[in-house]
Amino acid sequence: MAIRRFSSRTHRLDASFLLEHMKGAHSYRRIAGYFTSSLFEVAHELLEGIPHVRIVCNVDIHPDDLKVAQLREARMMGRWNEKAIEAEALLNRDRYRRLDAFLQRHGQAVRVAPDSVCGFVHGKAGVIELADGRKLGFIGSMNETRSGWQRHYEILWEDESPEGVAWIESEFDFLWNAARPLPDAVIREVHRRGYRREVVFDEIDDEDDVAPAALIESPLYREGLALQPWQQGFVTECLRHHQMHKVVRLLLADEVGLGKTLSLGTAALTLCLLADREQQARRPVVIFAPATLCEQWQTEMLDKLGIPCARWDTVRKVWLDDQDRAISPAGREHIARCPLRIGIVSTGLMMRQSAEKQHLLGLRFGLVILDEAHKARTRQGFGADAGTPNELLAFMREIAARSEHVLLGTATPIQTQPQDLWDLIGILHQGRGNFVLGNDFAAWHRAGEVLEILSGRQEVTSAEHAWELLRSPLPLVDSTREPRARRLFSAIRQDLGLVNGETQTARSLADLSEDTREILEDELHRQVSGATFFQRENPLVRHVVLRKRVSLEDAGLLARVGVDVHPDRQLIREPHGFDALFEAKALRTSEDFREAYREARAFGKALSARGQSLGGGGGFMKNLVEQRICSSIYAGLNTVRALLQGQTLCDEEDEGDAELAVESTDEREALERLLNRLEKIEADPKLAALLYYLDCEKWLELGVIIFSQYYDTARWVAEQLAQRYPDEAIGLYAGAGRSRLYQRGDSVSCERETLKKMVAEHQIRIMVATDAACEGLNLQTLGTLVNVDLPWNPTRLEQRIGRIKRFGQKRDTVDMLNLVNEQTVDEKIYDRLSDRMRDRYDLFGSVPDTIKDEWIDNIEALGVKMDEYINAQREATGFDLRYTATMAPPDKDWRDCTAVLSRRDFAVLMAAAWSV
Repeated sequence: MAIRRFSSRTHRLDASFLLEHMKGAHSYRRIAGYFTSSLFEVAHELLEGIPHVRIVCNVDIHPDDLKVAQLREARMMGRWNEKAIEAEALLNRDRYRRLDAFLQRHGQAVRVAPDSVCGFVHGKAGVIELADGRKLGFIGSMNETRSGWQRHYEILWEDESPEGVAWIESEFDFLWNAARPLPDAVIREVHRRGYRREVVFDEIDDEDDVAPAALIESPLYREGLALQPWQQGFVTECLRHHQMHKVVRLLLADEVGLGKTLSLGTAALTLCLLADREQQARRPVVIFAPATLCEQWQTEMLDKLGIPCARWDTVRKVWLDDQDRAISPAGREHIARCPLRIGIVSTGLMMRQSAEKQHLLGLRFGLVILDEAHKARTRQGFGADAGTPNELLAFMREIAARSEHVLLGTATPIQTQPQDLWDLIGILHQGRGNFVLGNDFAAWHRAGEVLEILSGRQEVTSAEHAWELLRSPLPLVDSTREPRARRLFSAIRQDLGLVNGETQTARSLADLSEDTREILEDELHRQVSGATFFQRENPLVRHVVLRKRVSLEDAGLLARVGVDVHPDRQLIREPHGFDALFEAKALRTSEDFREAYREARAFGKALSARGQSLGGGGGFMKNLVEQRICSSIYAGLNTVRALLQGQTLCDEEDEGDAELAVESTDEREALERLLNRLEKIEADPKLAALLYYLDCEKWLELGVIIFSQYYDTARWVAEQLAQRYPDEAIGLYAGAGRSRLYQRGDSVSCERETLKKMVAEHQIRIMVATDAACEGLNLQTLGTLVNVDLPWNPTRLEQRIGRIKRFGQKRDTVDMLNLVNEQTVDEKIYDRLSDRMRDRYDLFGSVPDTIKDEWIDNIEALGVKMDEYINAQREATGFDLRYTATMAPPDKDWRDCTAVLSRRDFAVLMAAAWSV
């Protein structure tokens, strides 16, 4: 029972130790180092013959992350992918295949333990149970790698004594019990890398493989994350339409917070690549979005999908990259010469006559995406313009007629006026999409004739009426997944002698066989889950994809994370401190603030007197100063001083470009009085409230994300907190290269990806962010959220809470604090909004995405308008059954994709400029 000592200087350790003892062994338990592809590089063949193998490895992820299976999976994948995958997979292909073969048989034989339990595992040891039943312990510095056993200087002690073996077994058992199973995603990735190969388009046979080949090594997947099943499902639906019609015309109407940007962005990439694969003309791709979302689009496309996009600056008349750098010459005409494959343009520019619009209408597009599409609508009211399309709707009809594919995105497909949905479907029907609603005489063009049928309030019972609805557009067999409906559509086409691609016919019911008419009548009397035939089978549900949050939660695809909404006296620990700050749901303010607010309102009234001279965004500019001082005193001071110094404030809004400069004496005097009051305010109550929650309510311990819609407010908050907590690393997450990291009285410019990684690794507990960057953030390691200001847009609030209310959140209920000042419009809006946020699991599912200026002007009507909207949403029907299939995980998991489009080739394709 003597101890034997080995050194790589005197022995070949793999031959003298491994080969001697592992042949025919009964079991092998090993404390190794980090889990790497080389884990079984040397001992693979020997381990294969051992019935019982257990190996515990190191993994440098936080213990809280280790507890949550999805986070454990994501963190390990992120760690693995920090190295260049291309070289790693090529050089170590055999190693990955050996490891894959072992894991396929013994997947549960490997566990991972966090650094917090054991630190870095330098103490390598193990126990081998030999064929004759003897146990042999060993301690040494090497991992199970070729370098460890053959090339490095290593030492090894072999100990057969019972006490020595028992000591090693005790150490192993502690680590094994503290560890967690190796995630399935890591096991799959081992296999993928073992068989990974780079391909060109010609080698991708199946259209379904185009998107995963391009995206499997995108930033999203390299972070260990993935597209959600319903996001992949939308891409699959796009491919179905591409196969059926050769063009894709779809409205994505998923509820707020389900990731429409990634769904639409992935679909855009897929359609681009399909066009290249089929060697079609490389036509421009354009994304139209409200000005406030353009930067978000650009950020998320790059940060998640790895797709560089150019963004049009309507003020400077130039294309910008994601760092706000000009990448084209300046001039209105250059909007038609985007230097990248995908360009992003503000819809505000389309809300008025402009040279840019005309330049765009001179192009033919491969794909057009319109986000927040419900803003393209028919004008309401009783004026001369009532019933006519607004500027955006008119423009989109023209541009859709000049486009191959058209995708529309909205979280509010049916508002108080059902006509809104027909406006959007009408866009899809233009140009090559003229099959969507059928011929010009089809009833589907006229909401009044079919709305009662779609809602289920009217049932179609006669075959004659049913045929009038069915014959144009005549459904394709593949347009439905319902077997009995497919049988009907197939029978009709056989009777009429039509090939499957034809969608319109003027033939009569008499041309159908008696058997087919019988099938039709049977279908008219059959309901599925209470839905009639024409609720399930109609042009609208064929071209509108709608998935609901509650359905995804019921299916187990989304975690049901609750939200406690603050301020709420019933939820706090320190009532005295709370009462000093809050009056009900609003912050107490000083007399100076209240007077300043009155002057801001007076300035807005002075602006209103100008009428049309404010331009398309005049309604927004009228409220700008008011909203800015309600955001923070600091932001208000910046704005007022800039205006008094003669600066012109420019902004892009949904209704057009807006510019604001002081013109009248009344305006200047109101601003001077406002400035005088703001300069007297000693402390912003929002900072005091923030500190109260961080300290007294212990939110700092839970981690917090703090949002503002204005960059100067966000930066002010970050700087104030950096002074208060000098030892904390505090992140400022913003677009256009303005992100920063603060600590110990200093700050540095910082990439967004660095900040995200620091949050994921629990190095940052306080993150301050602007809305411009919020879509790219996954902050489930933080448990609380503060809205420093209240955007007049509930959708924006939903996007914010979605940063922490997501998979991997370790808290069952997160906390959200909304800060509004007393006796302001913000307080009134929040009061109405909070009444409709009672359900802690579904705060915003049915509220409108934008609170309109006219609702604010008549604040008492705000609640009524919201309720009208909510009721209209509840009446919408017809989509739930059809799109259940697009929520489910796909049969082919993208994470298993081994045929990879090289990132270099991908980058070249995405960098192709528009040609005129």
